[in-house]
Amino acid sequence: MDYQNQSPYSQQYYSQQPSGAPLQFYSAAPGDSFYPGSRSTLEGNVNIGGPGVGTNGNAGFGGSIASSGGWWSAFGTGGFEGEPPLLEELGINFSHIRAKSLTVLNPLRRVDEHIMDDADLAGPVMFCFCFGLFLLFSGKLQFGYIYGVALLGTMSIYALLNLMSESGIDAYRVASVLGYCLLPMVGVGAISVLLVLEGTLGYLLSVISIVWCTYSASGIFVAVLRMSDQRLLVAYPVGLLYGCFALLSVFNVGVGSK
Repeated sequence: MDYQNQSPYSQQYYSQQPSGAPLQFYSAAPGDSFYPGSRSTLEGNVNIGGPGVGTNGNAGFGGSIASSGGWWSAFGTGGFEGEPPLLEELGINFSHIRAKSLTVLNPLRRVDEHIMDDADLAGPVMFCFCFGLFLLFSGKLQFGYIYGVALLGTMSIYALLNLMSESGIDAYRVASVLGYCLLPMVGVGAISVLLVLEGTLGYLLSVISIVWCTYSASGIFVAVLRMSDQRLLVAYPVGLLYGCFALLSVFNVGVGSK
């Protein structure tokens, strides 16, 4: 029986070998689909489910595993049509972050009342982290104070706005507005890396950043809630909140600080 030409997956290949004879092993021929260097092997034909019939009729593996792109393809749609990008599913939209940041940096421009219809916290969290990082480079470890003041301030402003307005606003949008309007204060934190702010220049920059942040945040709240006659009442508590951030950027608040 010519068992050397039989498939290694056949029972007869092993059962029909003569007794007492040395064990014969199957050796792949150059034409087999699973032979190293064959066309099907080079094309990456692999079937995870199990062995099948190769392209030449021999036992092989079917299917295909191929690289769809570089590492950056993981942040795309994954090859599925109509599938949103991964960053968009995570709530990170750089075009929206840029548009809202430009609105804060240009507070004299008329604010669109629908600007916070698609609120997010990606930009605010990033700004708070950058603010704390700049203060860390200037010798002030304030991460806990920054996030603590931001949390308590958001809860307070949320309660006040819902008491003052008829339509009301949710806490998610309040946190988004306050976080985006922190951008001028982040600039002061960046300046504190190069200059010592405990002086006239630091006090002046802090006052300018407080006014800037307050004007931007109150403008957005007034536009969204349609309460233009109450802008000063909205600006007062918001200004107190950003004043706390300014104190963190100028003075070294914390245990063991001098």
